[in-house]
Amino acid sequence: MNVKRVVEIRVPSCLGYEKIPIAAGAIIAEKMGFSSERIDGLKTSVGEAVANAIEHGNQSIVDAMVIIKFTIQEKSLAVDIIDQGLQPIPEIPPERAERGDHRGWGMVWLQDFMDEIQVLARPGRNELHMIIYLER
Repeated sequence: MNVKRVVEIRVPSCLGYEKIPIAAGAIIAEKMGFSSERIDGLKTSVGEAVANAIEHGNQSIVDAMVIIKFTIQEKSLAVDIIDQGLQPIPEIPPERAERGDHRGWGMVWLQDFMDEIQVLARPGRNELHMIIYLER
């Protein structure tokens, strides 16, 4: 029987708070038996996704919460990042467009580190659903 366990975290939209779900994701993944390399990728992905939700989806409005849900299954960890959708989340580009400011890598990195990604943007709510499997 595959029992799901869920850990939910809510953080205010202020950069720096993304460190809380990064740490939680690492602890969960370690307990599940993920390799250190996969944990590092998960940490990068969670950090980038939450920072994007803070900066873009919630436009850094401190009272607008970002919800992070970790769903633990037997062979995978799903991570859902949900914001207020003040700016719609873009589709994940196949490649990063050249930029002079060295920004814009976050969504590209998600493709490198996570095994599945789904983006859902609708008025008032952005959702990023990511899955990482114990083994690639």
